[in-house]
Amino acid sequence: MDASPPDAPEQGELFPDPLVGEGLDGLPDQLVGFRGPTACQVVGITYRQLDYWARTGLVVPSIRGAAGSGSQRLYSFKDVLVLKVVKRLLDAGVSLQNIRVAVEHLRRRGIRDLAGITLFSDGTTVYECSSPEEVVDLLQGGQGVFGIAVSGAMREISGSIKDFPVERADGGSVDDAPEDELSRRRARRAIS
Repeated sequence: MDASPPDAPEQGELFPDPLVGEGLDGLPDQLVGFRGPTACQVVGITYRQLDYWARTGLVVPSIRGAAGSGSQRLYSFKDVLVLKVVKRLLDAGVSLQNIRVAVEHLRRRGIRDLAGITLFSDGTTVYECSSPEEVVDLLQGGQGVFGIAVSGAMREISGSIKDFPVERADGGSVDDAPEDELSRRRARRAIS
């Protein structure tokens, strides 16, 4: 994989732009996240896989790690997105060793950067493409056979994850997500 620039932006906010929604009370991604069971359900993995990946350092929760029996890991939106990419790469037959290389590369990227890339794999190596020309070059070389549009995974997750509870890292409560314009219009019509 290509190395990211040394000044790559840090992890962005939970829902930083129109691609993935409005955000939760304006709280940054480092302060609000999702417990392990929620991450498993959204991504489609078992808790045993999630636990193994966290213990082996493949995808470690960036908000709060486990600190003994009974403690709850807290995963950011970006963590859940990376989990989804890992799941798709595993489903495509990519080895955990090569997935680790891809995940390390993804960790260094900001969430906005992630939305603009597509990952391709030939089952052995993972390639990053950020432009249509790079995709064409890769396919003309006869290498890429499986692709993951990270922005598509991001939209998929942001649509389903809003139905799950969020938790603040500091233990405070998170109010329900603010009502969107469409919901307000529907509510006004229902009253009229």
